Amino acid sequence: MSGATMDKSISQPAALVAVVPAAGVGRRMASVTPKQYLPLAGKTVIEHAIQPLCDHPDIKRVSVSISKKDSYWADLPMADHPKIQLVVGGEERCHSVLSALEYLCEGNNLDALVLVHDAARPCLTKSDLNRLIQVGRESASGALLGIQVRDTIKRVKAGSTVISDTVDRSNLWHAQTPQMFPLGLLTSAMQEAIELKKLVTDEASAMELAGYHPLMVESSEKNIKITRPEDLELAAYYLSNAERI
Repeated sequence: MSGATMDKSISQPAALVAVVPAAGVGRRMASVTPKQYLPLAGKTVIEHAIQPLCDHPDIKRVSVSISKKDSYWADLPMADHPKIQLVVGGEERCHSVLSALEYLCEGNNLDALVLVHDAARPCLTKSDLNRLIQVGRESASGALLGIQVRDTIKRVKAGSTVISDTVDRSNLWHAQTPQMFPLGLLTSAMQEAIELKKLVTDEASAMELAGYHPLMVESSEKNIKITRPEDLELAAYYLSNAERI
C-alpha cells in the first residue's frame, strides 16, 4: 500500500476530567439554602457552574463532591447527566476536593489533567475555559484562571481595622477557578497538605507547598464567585449576555 503510514508513537493529548466541590453551606449568604443551590437565571448556581464542564467535548468526567446530608442535588435536572459522578465531600473544601480526586484516581486516570471548579462560580465563559485548557496542557506545574489586582490594597493590624501599611499590588492576582493540574500530582499535593494540617483554600496552594509554580491565566471579570446576596444580581446580568459553550 502506498503513502505514509500513521506514526503510532505520536502521543495523544492527556484526557481531561473535572472536580466540583459542592459540600459547603455558604454562611455569608445568610440563606437557609446552600448558595450553590440558590436560584439564578432559571437554574441553580451549581447548574450554571457545572454546565460548561459537562458541555466541553474534551472533558470526559465530572466528579461532584456533595455533603452526606445534601437534600438538593437529586432534584436537579442534571443529576442524571452521564458525565457526572457523585462523591461524598468533607468538612473543608480541601477534603471535598481530595475525595473527588481519589475517586478519579481509582479509575487509573493518573495521567489525566483535572480541572477543579467552584460550585459557586456560575459565569465561566467558553473563551476563558478554552484558554486555560490550552495553557494547562503546556505547563507541567499547572495553571489557573485569575485577574490582576487593580485596587489599592491595605493591610490592617491583626484583630482590628487599623491600617498598618499599603501592599504593592504590581505582582498580585485574584485566584479564580477552574484550576488545572496533572491529576496524580494534584492528588499527592492535596494529600500532603492535609497531612501537614494545611487546610489550603485552593489547589494551587497545595501545588505551591509541594514545590510547583503554576501559571496564572488572565480571565474576564465575569468569572465571579457567589459569596454575598448582591453577587446573584451581578451574575444574572452576566449570564443574560454570556458567551457559553
